[in-house]
Amino acid sequence: MTDFVGYPKIARYSREVIVTEKIDGTNACIFNGEDGEFLVGSRTRWITPETDNFGFAKWAYENKSALMTLGKGRHFGEWWGNGIQRGYGLPKNDKRFSLFNVTRWCLHGQTPERIPYQDPKIVKFQEILPPCVGLVPILWKGLFDNLLVFEVLETLKNNGSAASPGFGWPEGIVIFHLAGNVGFKKTIEKDAEPKSKVV
Repeated sequence: MTDFVGYPKIARYSREVIVTEKIDGTNACIFNGEDGEFLVGSRTRWITPETDNFGFAKWAYENKSALMTLGKGRHFGEWWGNGIQRGYGLPKNDKRFSLFNVTRWCLHGQTPERIPYQDPKIVKFQEILPPCVGLVPILWKGLFDNLLVFEVLETLKNNGSAASPGFGWPEGIVIFHLAGNVGFKKTIEKDAEPKSKVV
C-alpha cells in the first residue's frame, strides 16, 4: 500500500516579512558537522583552497576556529567585495561574508534581540556572530500586507547600497516571508529576465 501523504499546511499571508539587500557576489556556505567536520561550499559544490571560488575557501580555512562557533549545520551567505561581481567599491583584497539569516543572528558588538515566534511562550534571543562574519542589511520589516516593494526598491536605488555605503549601484532586494519560510528576489534592473540572460 502507498504511504499516505497529506496536503502541506499553508502559511498565512498576513505575517511578518523581512526585506534585505540582495548583494551581488557569490553564494557561499559553511557546514559544521556533528563530529567536528568542517566543509566550505559554493552554490553548487564543496570547495577547498585548491578548488576555490573567489578565495572563499581560503578565507574560511583561515577563519575556521571563528566559523566553528556558528554551531552545527549549514550557514548560507554571500561572499562579496573587490573582484567579485559588482565589487561594491571596496579596496583591493577586501572581501566579506554576510549571512542571510538575519533573524537568528546579530552582529558582533550588538545587543541580541528577541526572536519573534507565533507562540509568545517561546523566548529565544539572537546569537552573536564572530567579528569576521557579517549579515545582509535589513531594509524593511513588517506585515506582508503593508510591504510596498517599489518604494523599498526606489529607496535602495536612490540611497545606494546599505551593505557598502557610498556605492551607488545596488542590485536589489530579497523578501523573506517568515511563516511561509520562503524568499523572493527582485532586482532594480532587468528583473523580468532570468539571471542566466542578464549581461
